[in-house]
Amino acid sequence: MDIAWIQVFVLTLSECVAPAGKTVCQEQSFELQFLTQADCEYALQQLVSLKQESEAVIIDPARASCAPTARQQQVFASLGAIEEANRDTENWQAPEIKDTGPAVELASHQERLARLPVCGEEGVVAPCKVGDIIVEGDDAEAVDVWRRN
Repeated sequence: MDIAWIQVFVLTLSECVAPAGKTVCQEQSFELQFLTQADCEYALQQLVSLKQESEAVIIDPARASCAPTARQQQVFASLGAIEEANRDTENWQAPEIKDTGPAVELASHQERLARLPVCGEEGVVAPCKVGDIIVEGDDAEAVDVWRRN
């Protein structure tokens, strides 16, 4: 296990919360971390709109933001190393690993490509190939295309 720095986006929200029936509010600030700026900005918009609907919360927009920064994180060599390090951790969930990624799709495309004849040769009908492109047959079903006006 190594240590590495990864970029994260920190959402900071400053607010002043008044207890029920009080006119004086208590200032508080909190931070949340996100891996992408888009997620951070979306969460900021949602939190601000949600909290502004409350009569007991005042948001300071000048101190509410999404800022890039870096955090030191543990880097594991493999999924097994992660599971070993977190075996005794309560509520541990192993990350989902999907095997249907681009490598699998590329392999099946290459296999099919190798079996197809070259388009344009005498007596060849679709499906056939032109270089690395597979040309499908004419008997494909029609597809409706929907567009928003």
